[in-house]
Order: sequence, then structure tokens, then C-alpha cells
Amino acid sequence: MTETATKPAAAPVVVMTAGGLNPTLVIRALCTRNADVRVLIEQSQSKAEITRRRARRVGWFAAIGQLGTMVAARLMRNLANKRIAQILTDHNLDGRMPVDVPVHRVASINDTETRALIAQIRPAVILLVSTRLMSRQQLAAMPCPVLNLHAGLNPAYRGQMGGYWSLRNNDAENFGATVHLVDAGTDTGGTLYQVRATPAPGDFISTYPLVLTVAALDVTCRAVADALAENLQPHPAQGPSALHFPPTLWSWIFHGITRRIW
Repeated sequence: MTETATKPAAAPVVVMTAGGLNPTLVIRALCTRNADVRVLIEQSQSKAEITRRRARRVGWFAAIGQLGTMVAARLMRNLANKRIAQILTDHNLDGRMPVDVPVHRVASINDTETRALIAQIRPAVILLVSTRLMSRQQLAAMPCPVLNLHAGLNPAYRGQMGGYWSLRNNDAENFGATVHLVDAGTDTGGTLYQVRATPAPGDFISTYPLVLTVAALDVTCRAVADALAENLQPHPAQGPSALHFPPTLWSWIFHGITRRIW
């Protein structure tokens, strides 16, 4: 009589996020390839907190201008929602969180509570999608590789609004996304995969991240699969490096009117 070997269960995949449509699409894509996905949702940072932090880096004038762009984009929610619905329809995507995925809510991905949850779950890989930066101390405490889906091509479009800035810089051929290892810097870890996309005429600053997330679903799942197989092959990002923030309101309006880059 021959005994049948039992295949060991795959270690969990943890997705850390602040919530929203883009991370949900990634989670759904992973669920079709991995049966054990866990989600940690951190509390969103207030706009006041974000503005204060940016002011320390770029000054209050620029930080308030960036806040103005965020508020203006929020006022265009109806326009964005129509385009978002079209993108989901075109790609046959469902924007609802899978009901059978365990979800844990934490104050921050950098809390001791988060560290304790990770120690309990014992994941094979952690994927960050739309979170605050993971602190150096928290990263060092993680028991597995930490990956990030970044809506911009590294290293030229690190930080925020990478797709928008590629268009602003007359660099539309580098409108793309990067899946990379997380290190102590901002989008400076080794590159795993990159993908390029083309925005539609109806896309603007509120929908560029979704366009890039959809384009990157396959390579994101591939990177997670590589981690599960212990076959990650990062390589240094090549070319000039630049860190970006949202444009100021006046800059965004000027380039929208004069160049149709919204």
C-alpha cells in the first residue's frame, strides 16, 4: 500500500493597506492564486497630519498647496466615479472585498499591535498597498520579505502621484508601476517587476493610480508567488532618482489648462 504525501499548506500572505478600491482589487487578484490571504487595515491619516508632515519637508506654502489639490480632487468625485466604473467594467473587475478573507484593523502598520499580529500569523510575505511608510524598526522586526506596489516607475517617480508626474515631465512612455522590496527609504528597495500603461483621455489625477493598479495586478501576484517560492530576484533600479509629492493646487490647475494634464 502506497502512502500519499500530504502537501504542506502554503504560508499566509498578508496585505497591509489603509483600505480603498485599489488594495481591494489586489486582494481579490491574490485570492484567485492563493487560498490564505490575510488583510491588515490601518487607520487613515488625517489631512492635517499629512499636511504637517509635508510642511516639515517642503514648507507650509507648498504643503498647503498640495492639500488644496487633494481637496479639489475630492470635489471631482462624481467625475472620478464614472471613470472608475468604466475601468472596472472594461477589465471585468469586482471592487468588493472577498467575504472569506480575514481582516484585522490596526491603528498603524507601525504599531506593536501590528507586530504582534504578524508574529501570530507568521506570513511568508507581506505586501504593502496604499499605506504609510513602514518604519525602519518595524521593518527590521518583520519575519519575512516585505513588498510594495508603487504607482510609479522607480527610481524616477518615487513617492506620490508617479503617473501624474511622468505626464507632467513629458515622459508618458514611463507612465507605470513598480513592485519592489521595501527598505528603509521611500520606494528605494530592489525592483522586482515593472509595468507600463497608457491612460485614457478621461483619466486624471484621481484615476491614474487605479489605471496603474489594474495594469500591475499580474506582476504583483507574480512577485508574491516568487516570495512564496523563495525565489525573489530583486535588482537595483536604474536611472535618475526623484521623490515626488502631489502638485500644488495652482500648479495642477495651470498644467491642466495649458497642457490638459489633469
